[in-house]
Amino acid sequence: MENTHDFSMLETTDQASDDPFALFGAWFGAARQSEPADPDAMSLATIDAAGRPSVRIVLMKSYDARGFVFYTNRNSYKGQALAANHHAALCFHWKSLARQVRIQGIVNHVSELESDAYFASRPRGSKIGAWASRQSETLENRSVLAERVKKFEQEFDNRPDIPRPPHWAGYRIVPDKIEFWDDGTYRLHTRLLYTKDGDLWRKTMLYP
Repeated sequence: MENTHDFSMLETTDQASDDPFALFGAWFGAARQSEPADPDAMSLATIDAAGRPSVRIVLMKSYDARGFVFYTNRNSYKGQALAANHHAALCFHWKSLARQVRIQGIVNHVSELESDAYFASRPRGSKIGAWASRQSETLENRSVLAERVKKFEQEFDNRPDIPRPPHWAGYRIVPDKIEFWDDGTYRLHTRLLYTKDGDLWRKTMLYP
């Protein structure tokens, strides 16, 4: 079979990988080689309780066949939006490759053990920051934040490990749609859509 990760010769869906996560892994691997910074950066779109959309950049911390994982403060604006509406979307854009991957799905919490393990791997300063930041709340001035950082530095000064804050945890977007977009001449792009159908993925080519 031809290289199922190369879109330059893709004429039919039969030539594409049956596994969207295998294709994502190949593209992400290429992005890690070519992107000057943050190949794991992804746009995260949420909808709040009032139906208002919001988008921001977050970093993907892991992925597997279950979905794509990021971590944040559950009390943040995005955390509140995800509590109100479990539907979300992601978009990776790798300018150096002229490629993007769009993902839609349902968001679940990762397990407490997964959240603990990832938090333990973070630099000490980032752990302090997770305790000090009241993410998305109004901040009077930077001095207030600096004081909170100092407070938690002192609180955890004699501890070799810093526990994960109860409000800080991981989310996993479990996709039901994954679209791969590859730039084409005269905007005749290649678009391949994977749609979850039971335990399988159905492949469809889309007009650019």
